[in-house]
Parts: sequence; C-alpha cells; structure tokens
Amino acid sequence: MPFSQDNLHREEKIVLDLHPHWIMLAKGVVILVAAILFGGFVKLKDPSGNMGDFASGMAALFVIGALLYFLQRWIAWISTNFVVTTDRCIYREGIIAKKGIEIPLDRINTVFFNQGIIDRMVGAGTLTIESAGEHGEQTFEDVRNPIGVQQELYQQMEDNENRKFDRGRGSATPLSVADEIAKLASLRDDGHITHAEFESQKAALLGQQPPPVV
Repeated sequence: MPFSQDNLHREEKIVLDLHPHWIMLAKGVVILVAAILFGGFVKLKDPSGNMGDFASGMAALFVIGALLYFLQRWIAWISTNFVVTTDRCIYREGIIAKKGIEIPLDRINTVFFNQGIIDRMVGAGTLTIESAGEHGEQTFEDVRNPIGVQQELYQQMEDNENRKFDRGRGSATPLSVADEIAKLASLRDDGHITHAEFESQKAALLGQQPPPVV
C-alpha cells in the first residue's frame, strides 16, 4: 500500500516510498515450498493412506502452518513503508496495530548502510540513521537499494537546509527609510560617497526630486 498523502505536512512532498526488499519474503517462500514438497512426498509414498492418519495430518498441518507464516510475512511486507519526504524520513508498519518512527531531516547526523554478499547480489541491505534525539540510532532492515536511499537522504538534507536559508533570508526585516539614510550618512562621513551622492540617494529614498549634482 502506498504511503497516504494525508500524513504529509503542508508543502511536503514524497521523494521515496518503498516497501521492504522482496528478500523479506524469502524465508516464508522457502518454508512454504518445503512444506508442499513434504506433503507431496507423504502422498507419493503412501497413496492409499497406509501410513495412517498421523503422518497425513502432520503433513497437512505443516502445509497450513507454512501458508499462514507466508501470509503473515506478506502482510508485513505490504504494510511496511520506508518513506523519504522533503522534510522527514518516515517508517511505518502494520495494518491494524501500527507502529513507526519519524526523523526530521534537519536532525539526521549520519546515514550508514551495510550489505552482505547475498544482499549485494539482490540489491538489498540494512540502513542505519544516526540522529540528534532520544533514540539516537535507528536501524532498518531489508531496504531496497540502500546506497541509493543513503544518497537521496543526503540530497534531501542539503535541499532542506537550502530552503531554510532561503526562507530566513526572505523573511529578513527590510531597513526603514531612516535606517537607510543613517547608513548613507555613515558612508558619506567615512568618505565612501560624496555629499552630492548622499543628497541624491536621500532624496530618492524620500521620494523627492534629487537636487542636481554639481
């Protein structure tokens, strides 16, 4: 299931919305296949049921248990989202009972990834995020393309800092006319502009016709 847009802040946008790598389902698939093969083996060895109800019942229970385990892993897979937005890193899992974590980009210090041999072959890995906060370090397993996710996180962290700087610069209080004139007077007194230039720029600030420069 995709991450709901209703959970986003104003002007926040989703950059990455990932389910875990399919390797998360591998154990469930292996157990299910083994159970089916075992059930088939019992059936082939005892087509008439001479081995008794116990062996057949055990095989059936094995298959049912393996199927239920696979369904549990599949539900966990489809209900888990690792999301990177323009403001946060978000992790959510669960359909009925939910849990998750949100890490603001401006609180992330370092992002690590770890890949074993199998992980490298299939493009999966473990991502660890160190942040300034109570929990400090969070580890996420079975992440798709952890190197690409790490790079995207750093890119969004940089973009987020640039947006904060632009907002701060845009919200700076402009100087009043009196402050501007005082600044011009200081430049005049220090010899950086002439008296005529001072009078001309002062008149412009006051909305008057500047006197002719002689």
